[in-house]
Amino acid sequence: MFNGKMKAVTFSYDDGVAQDRRLVEIFNKYGLKATFNLNSELLGGDYSLNIDGSKAAFKKIAPDEVAGLYKGHEVAVHTLTHPDMTEMAENEVIRQVEQDRLKLSELAGYEVIGMAYPGAQPNYNSRIAQIIEDKTNVKYARTTICGFDFSPQRDLFEFHPSVFHLDWDNLYKLADKFINLNPSSEKIFYIWGHSYELEVNDCWDKFEEFCKYISGKDDIFYGTNKEVLL
Repeated sequence: MFNGKMKAVTFSYDDGVAQDRRLVEIFNKYGLKATFNLNSELLGGDYSLNIDGSKAAFKKIAPDEVAGLYKGHEVAVHTLTHPDMTEMAENEVIRQVEQDRLKLSELAGYEVIGMAYPGAQPNYNSRIAQIIEDKTNVKYARTTICGFDFSPQRDLFEFHPSVFHLDWDNLYKLADKFINLNPSSEKIFYIWGHSYELEVNDCWDKFEEFCKYISGKDDIFYGTNKEVLL
């Protein structure tokens, strides 16, 4: 059970960008918890992304901001430099993951043990997952393949989220279903995304409405990925 409850909601956000500041404020306002997956070698960088023809600010938070910004949430691995890992040699997989974990642990002030795979689908495979499980100190790793389900999964190194945060139809459909569940076994509603997408798509208010909607339920535990999965 999750702190005496059968249902848990958790969020997961990638890349450690400046828009996380506003996102953390929303989560804190509604008592929600998230895990933020960071690339330690890219922290402090000032970049931009071209998303569907729109230029998005992609400024990374500074290393000395990590502990304060994400206080009360969870910091997790996203590799040192966000590479495509699918064909990567074993020793480089280990370096990208374990060195990121150690650097982030130092910045966060506690041992980092979670992870989200970097990149667009397919962003991982079973070989990579097995290397991470066997050769690093990571304890769970999230994919970007949505399962549209709430059932806890056996393989925490190929863990699939429930839904992407901008998939509004499924987001609310699953939220309604989850809120009304009265389960006899543990259920997890796991939502993932990137905070810069909320800016690019001008949907901060819409997302905050969702946060308000899913929050404050007496029978739901709101936790970080680590608190919910382990």
